[in-house]
Amino acid sequence: MLIFDVLFYSFIVVIIVQAFYYLGIFQKFAFSKALKAVPQNFPVSVIICAKNEAENLREFLPSILQQDYPNFEIVLINDSSSDDTLEVMEEFKSSHDFIKIVDVKNVEAFWGNKKYALTLGIKAAKNKHLLFTDADCKPVSNQWISEMCSHFSYTKCIVIGYGAYQKIKGSLLNKLIRYETLLTATQYLSYAQIGIPYMAVGRNLAYKSDTFYEARGFMSHIDLNSGDDDLFVNEIATSKNTAVCVSPESFTLSKPKTTFSSWILQKRRHVSTAQRYKTKHKIALGLFYVSQVLFWALATLLLSIQYQWMIVAGLVGFRFLMAYTILGLSAKKLNEKDVLVLLPFLELFLIVVQFFIFIKNLIAKPHHWK
Repeated sequence: MLIFDVLFYSFIVVIIVQAFYYLGIFQKFAFSKALKAVPQNFPVSVIICAKNEAENLREFLPSILQQDYPNFEIVLINDSSSDDTLEVMEEFKSSHDFIKIVDVKNVEAFWGNKKYALTLGIKAAKNKHLLFTDADCKPVSNQWISEMCSHFSYTKCIVIGYGAYQKIKGSLLNKLIRYETLLTATQYLSYAQIGIPYMAVGRNLAYKSDTFYEARGFMSHIDLNSGDDDLFVNEIATSKNTAVCVSPESFTLSKPKTTFSSWILQKRRHVSTAQRYKTKHKIALGLFYVSQVLFWALATLLLSIQYQWMIVAGLVGFRFLMAYTILGLSAKKLNEKDVLVLLPFLELFLIVVQFFIFIKNLIAKPHHWK
């Protein structure tokens, strides 16, 4: 019976750890109120890096052009595309004089490296306030630039936003993608709001060019294909220089992957950057993941052998109450409430997928950003 006692008390410790995350950290975003910042009118450069994105540019670039903001330019970066991306950019530029095109050719030292292309685009931008999104993204409103940039101030030089994915009715993969996006956003937005910013998504991110140059750009991780967003923020963001923008009009909406294999490859690129995070961030994120794994493993084992089953069942119920409450409030803010119906299944599935990705990345690193 001693071994079962150890497992039982270990399970209690796991619940305490989970409570620390949900009630101590994640609640910060879940219960927060979006602050209405004062609108700004300073000039802004919207930067979009595109590689083989001709169709997406035709579909989504008009939503950028229609932004209700008095002074902005659009810097379109053609990253050595093999399709009609450059031609599409030139079509838009012919009728909009505030569009600037940066045509990047492959250089052997930076072959297939998005950060090289982005750096050239940042250098070409004429404004010091930079707002980033992707070619397959569109702002959900014409107030996107205004909302994101209203959070810049004398001390705040980084603004972290939320990038959602389009909903596909009847797609389990789509719900998994959006659940993972919701959970990740709940984490990085909560940490940022308690003064420990550790990442952002390039689909919706803003910072000042001075900040970029002071950090020597992407030089500390230029060897990695990914990380132009999360690793850059992980390196330079602090409690004093980072702001969060989560007003509904500030969101961007992206095309999600439609096959499991393509999504796995995308996540492998994202996960490959986490090994470069600061140690304290890796410990915090790793402990949460381990506590999730142990929760499912120990709960399943203890309930299957009916050891202290009433207490275990009560703790399981308490843990899911926390998860549904905190993630439910976050989902309401981020317009992702429909994924909560399948929360236990999606959570367990994601845990397994993340473990698979971790092992896969140990065996072989993903290459190229496209």
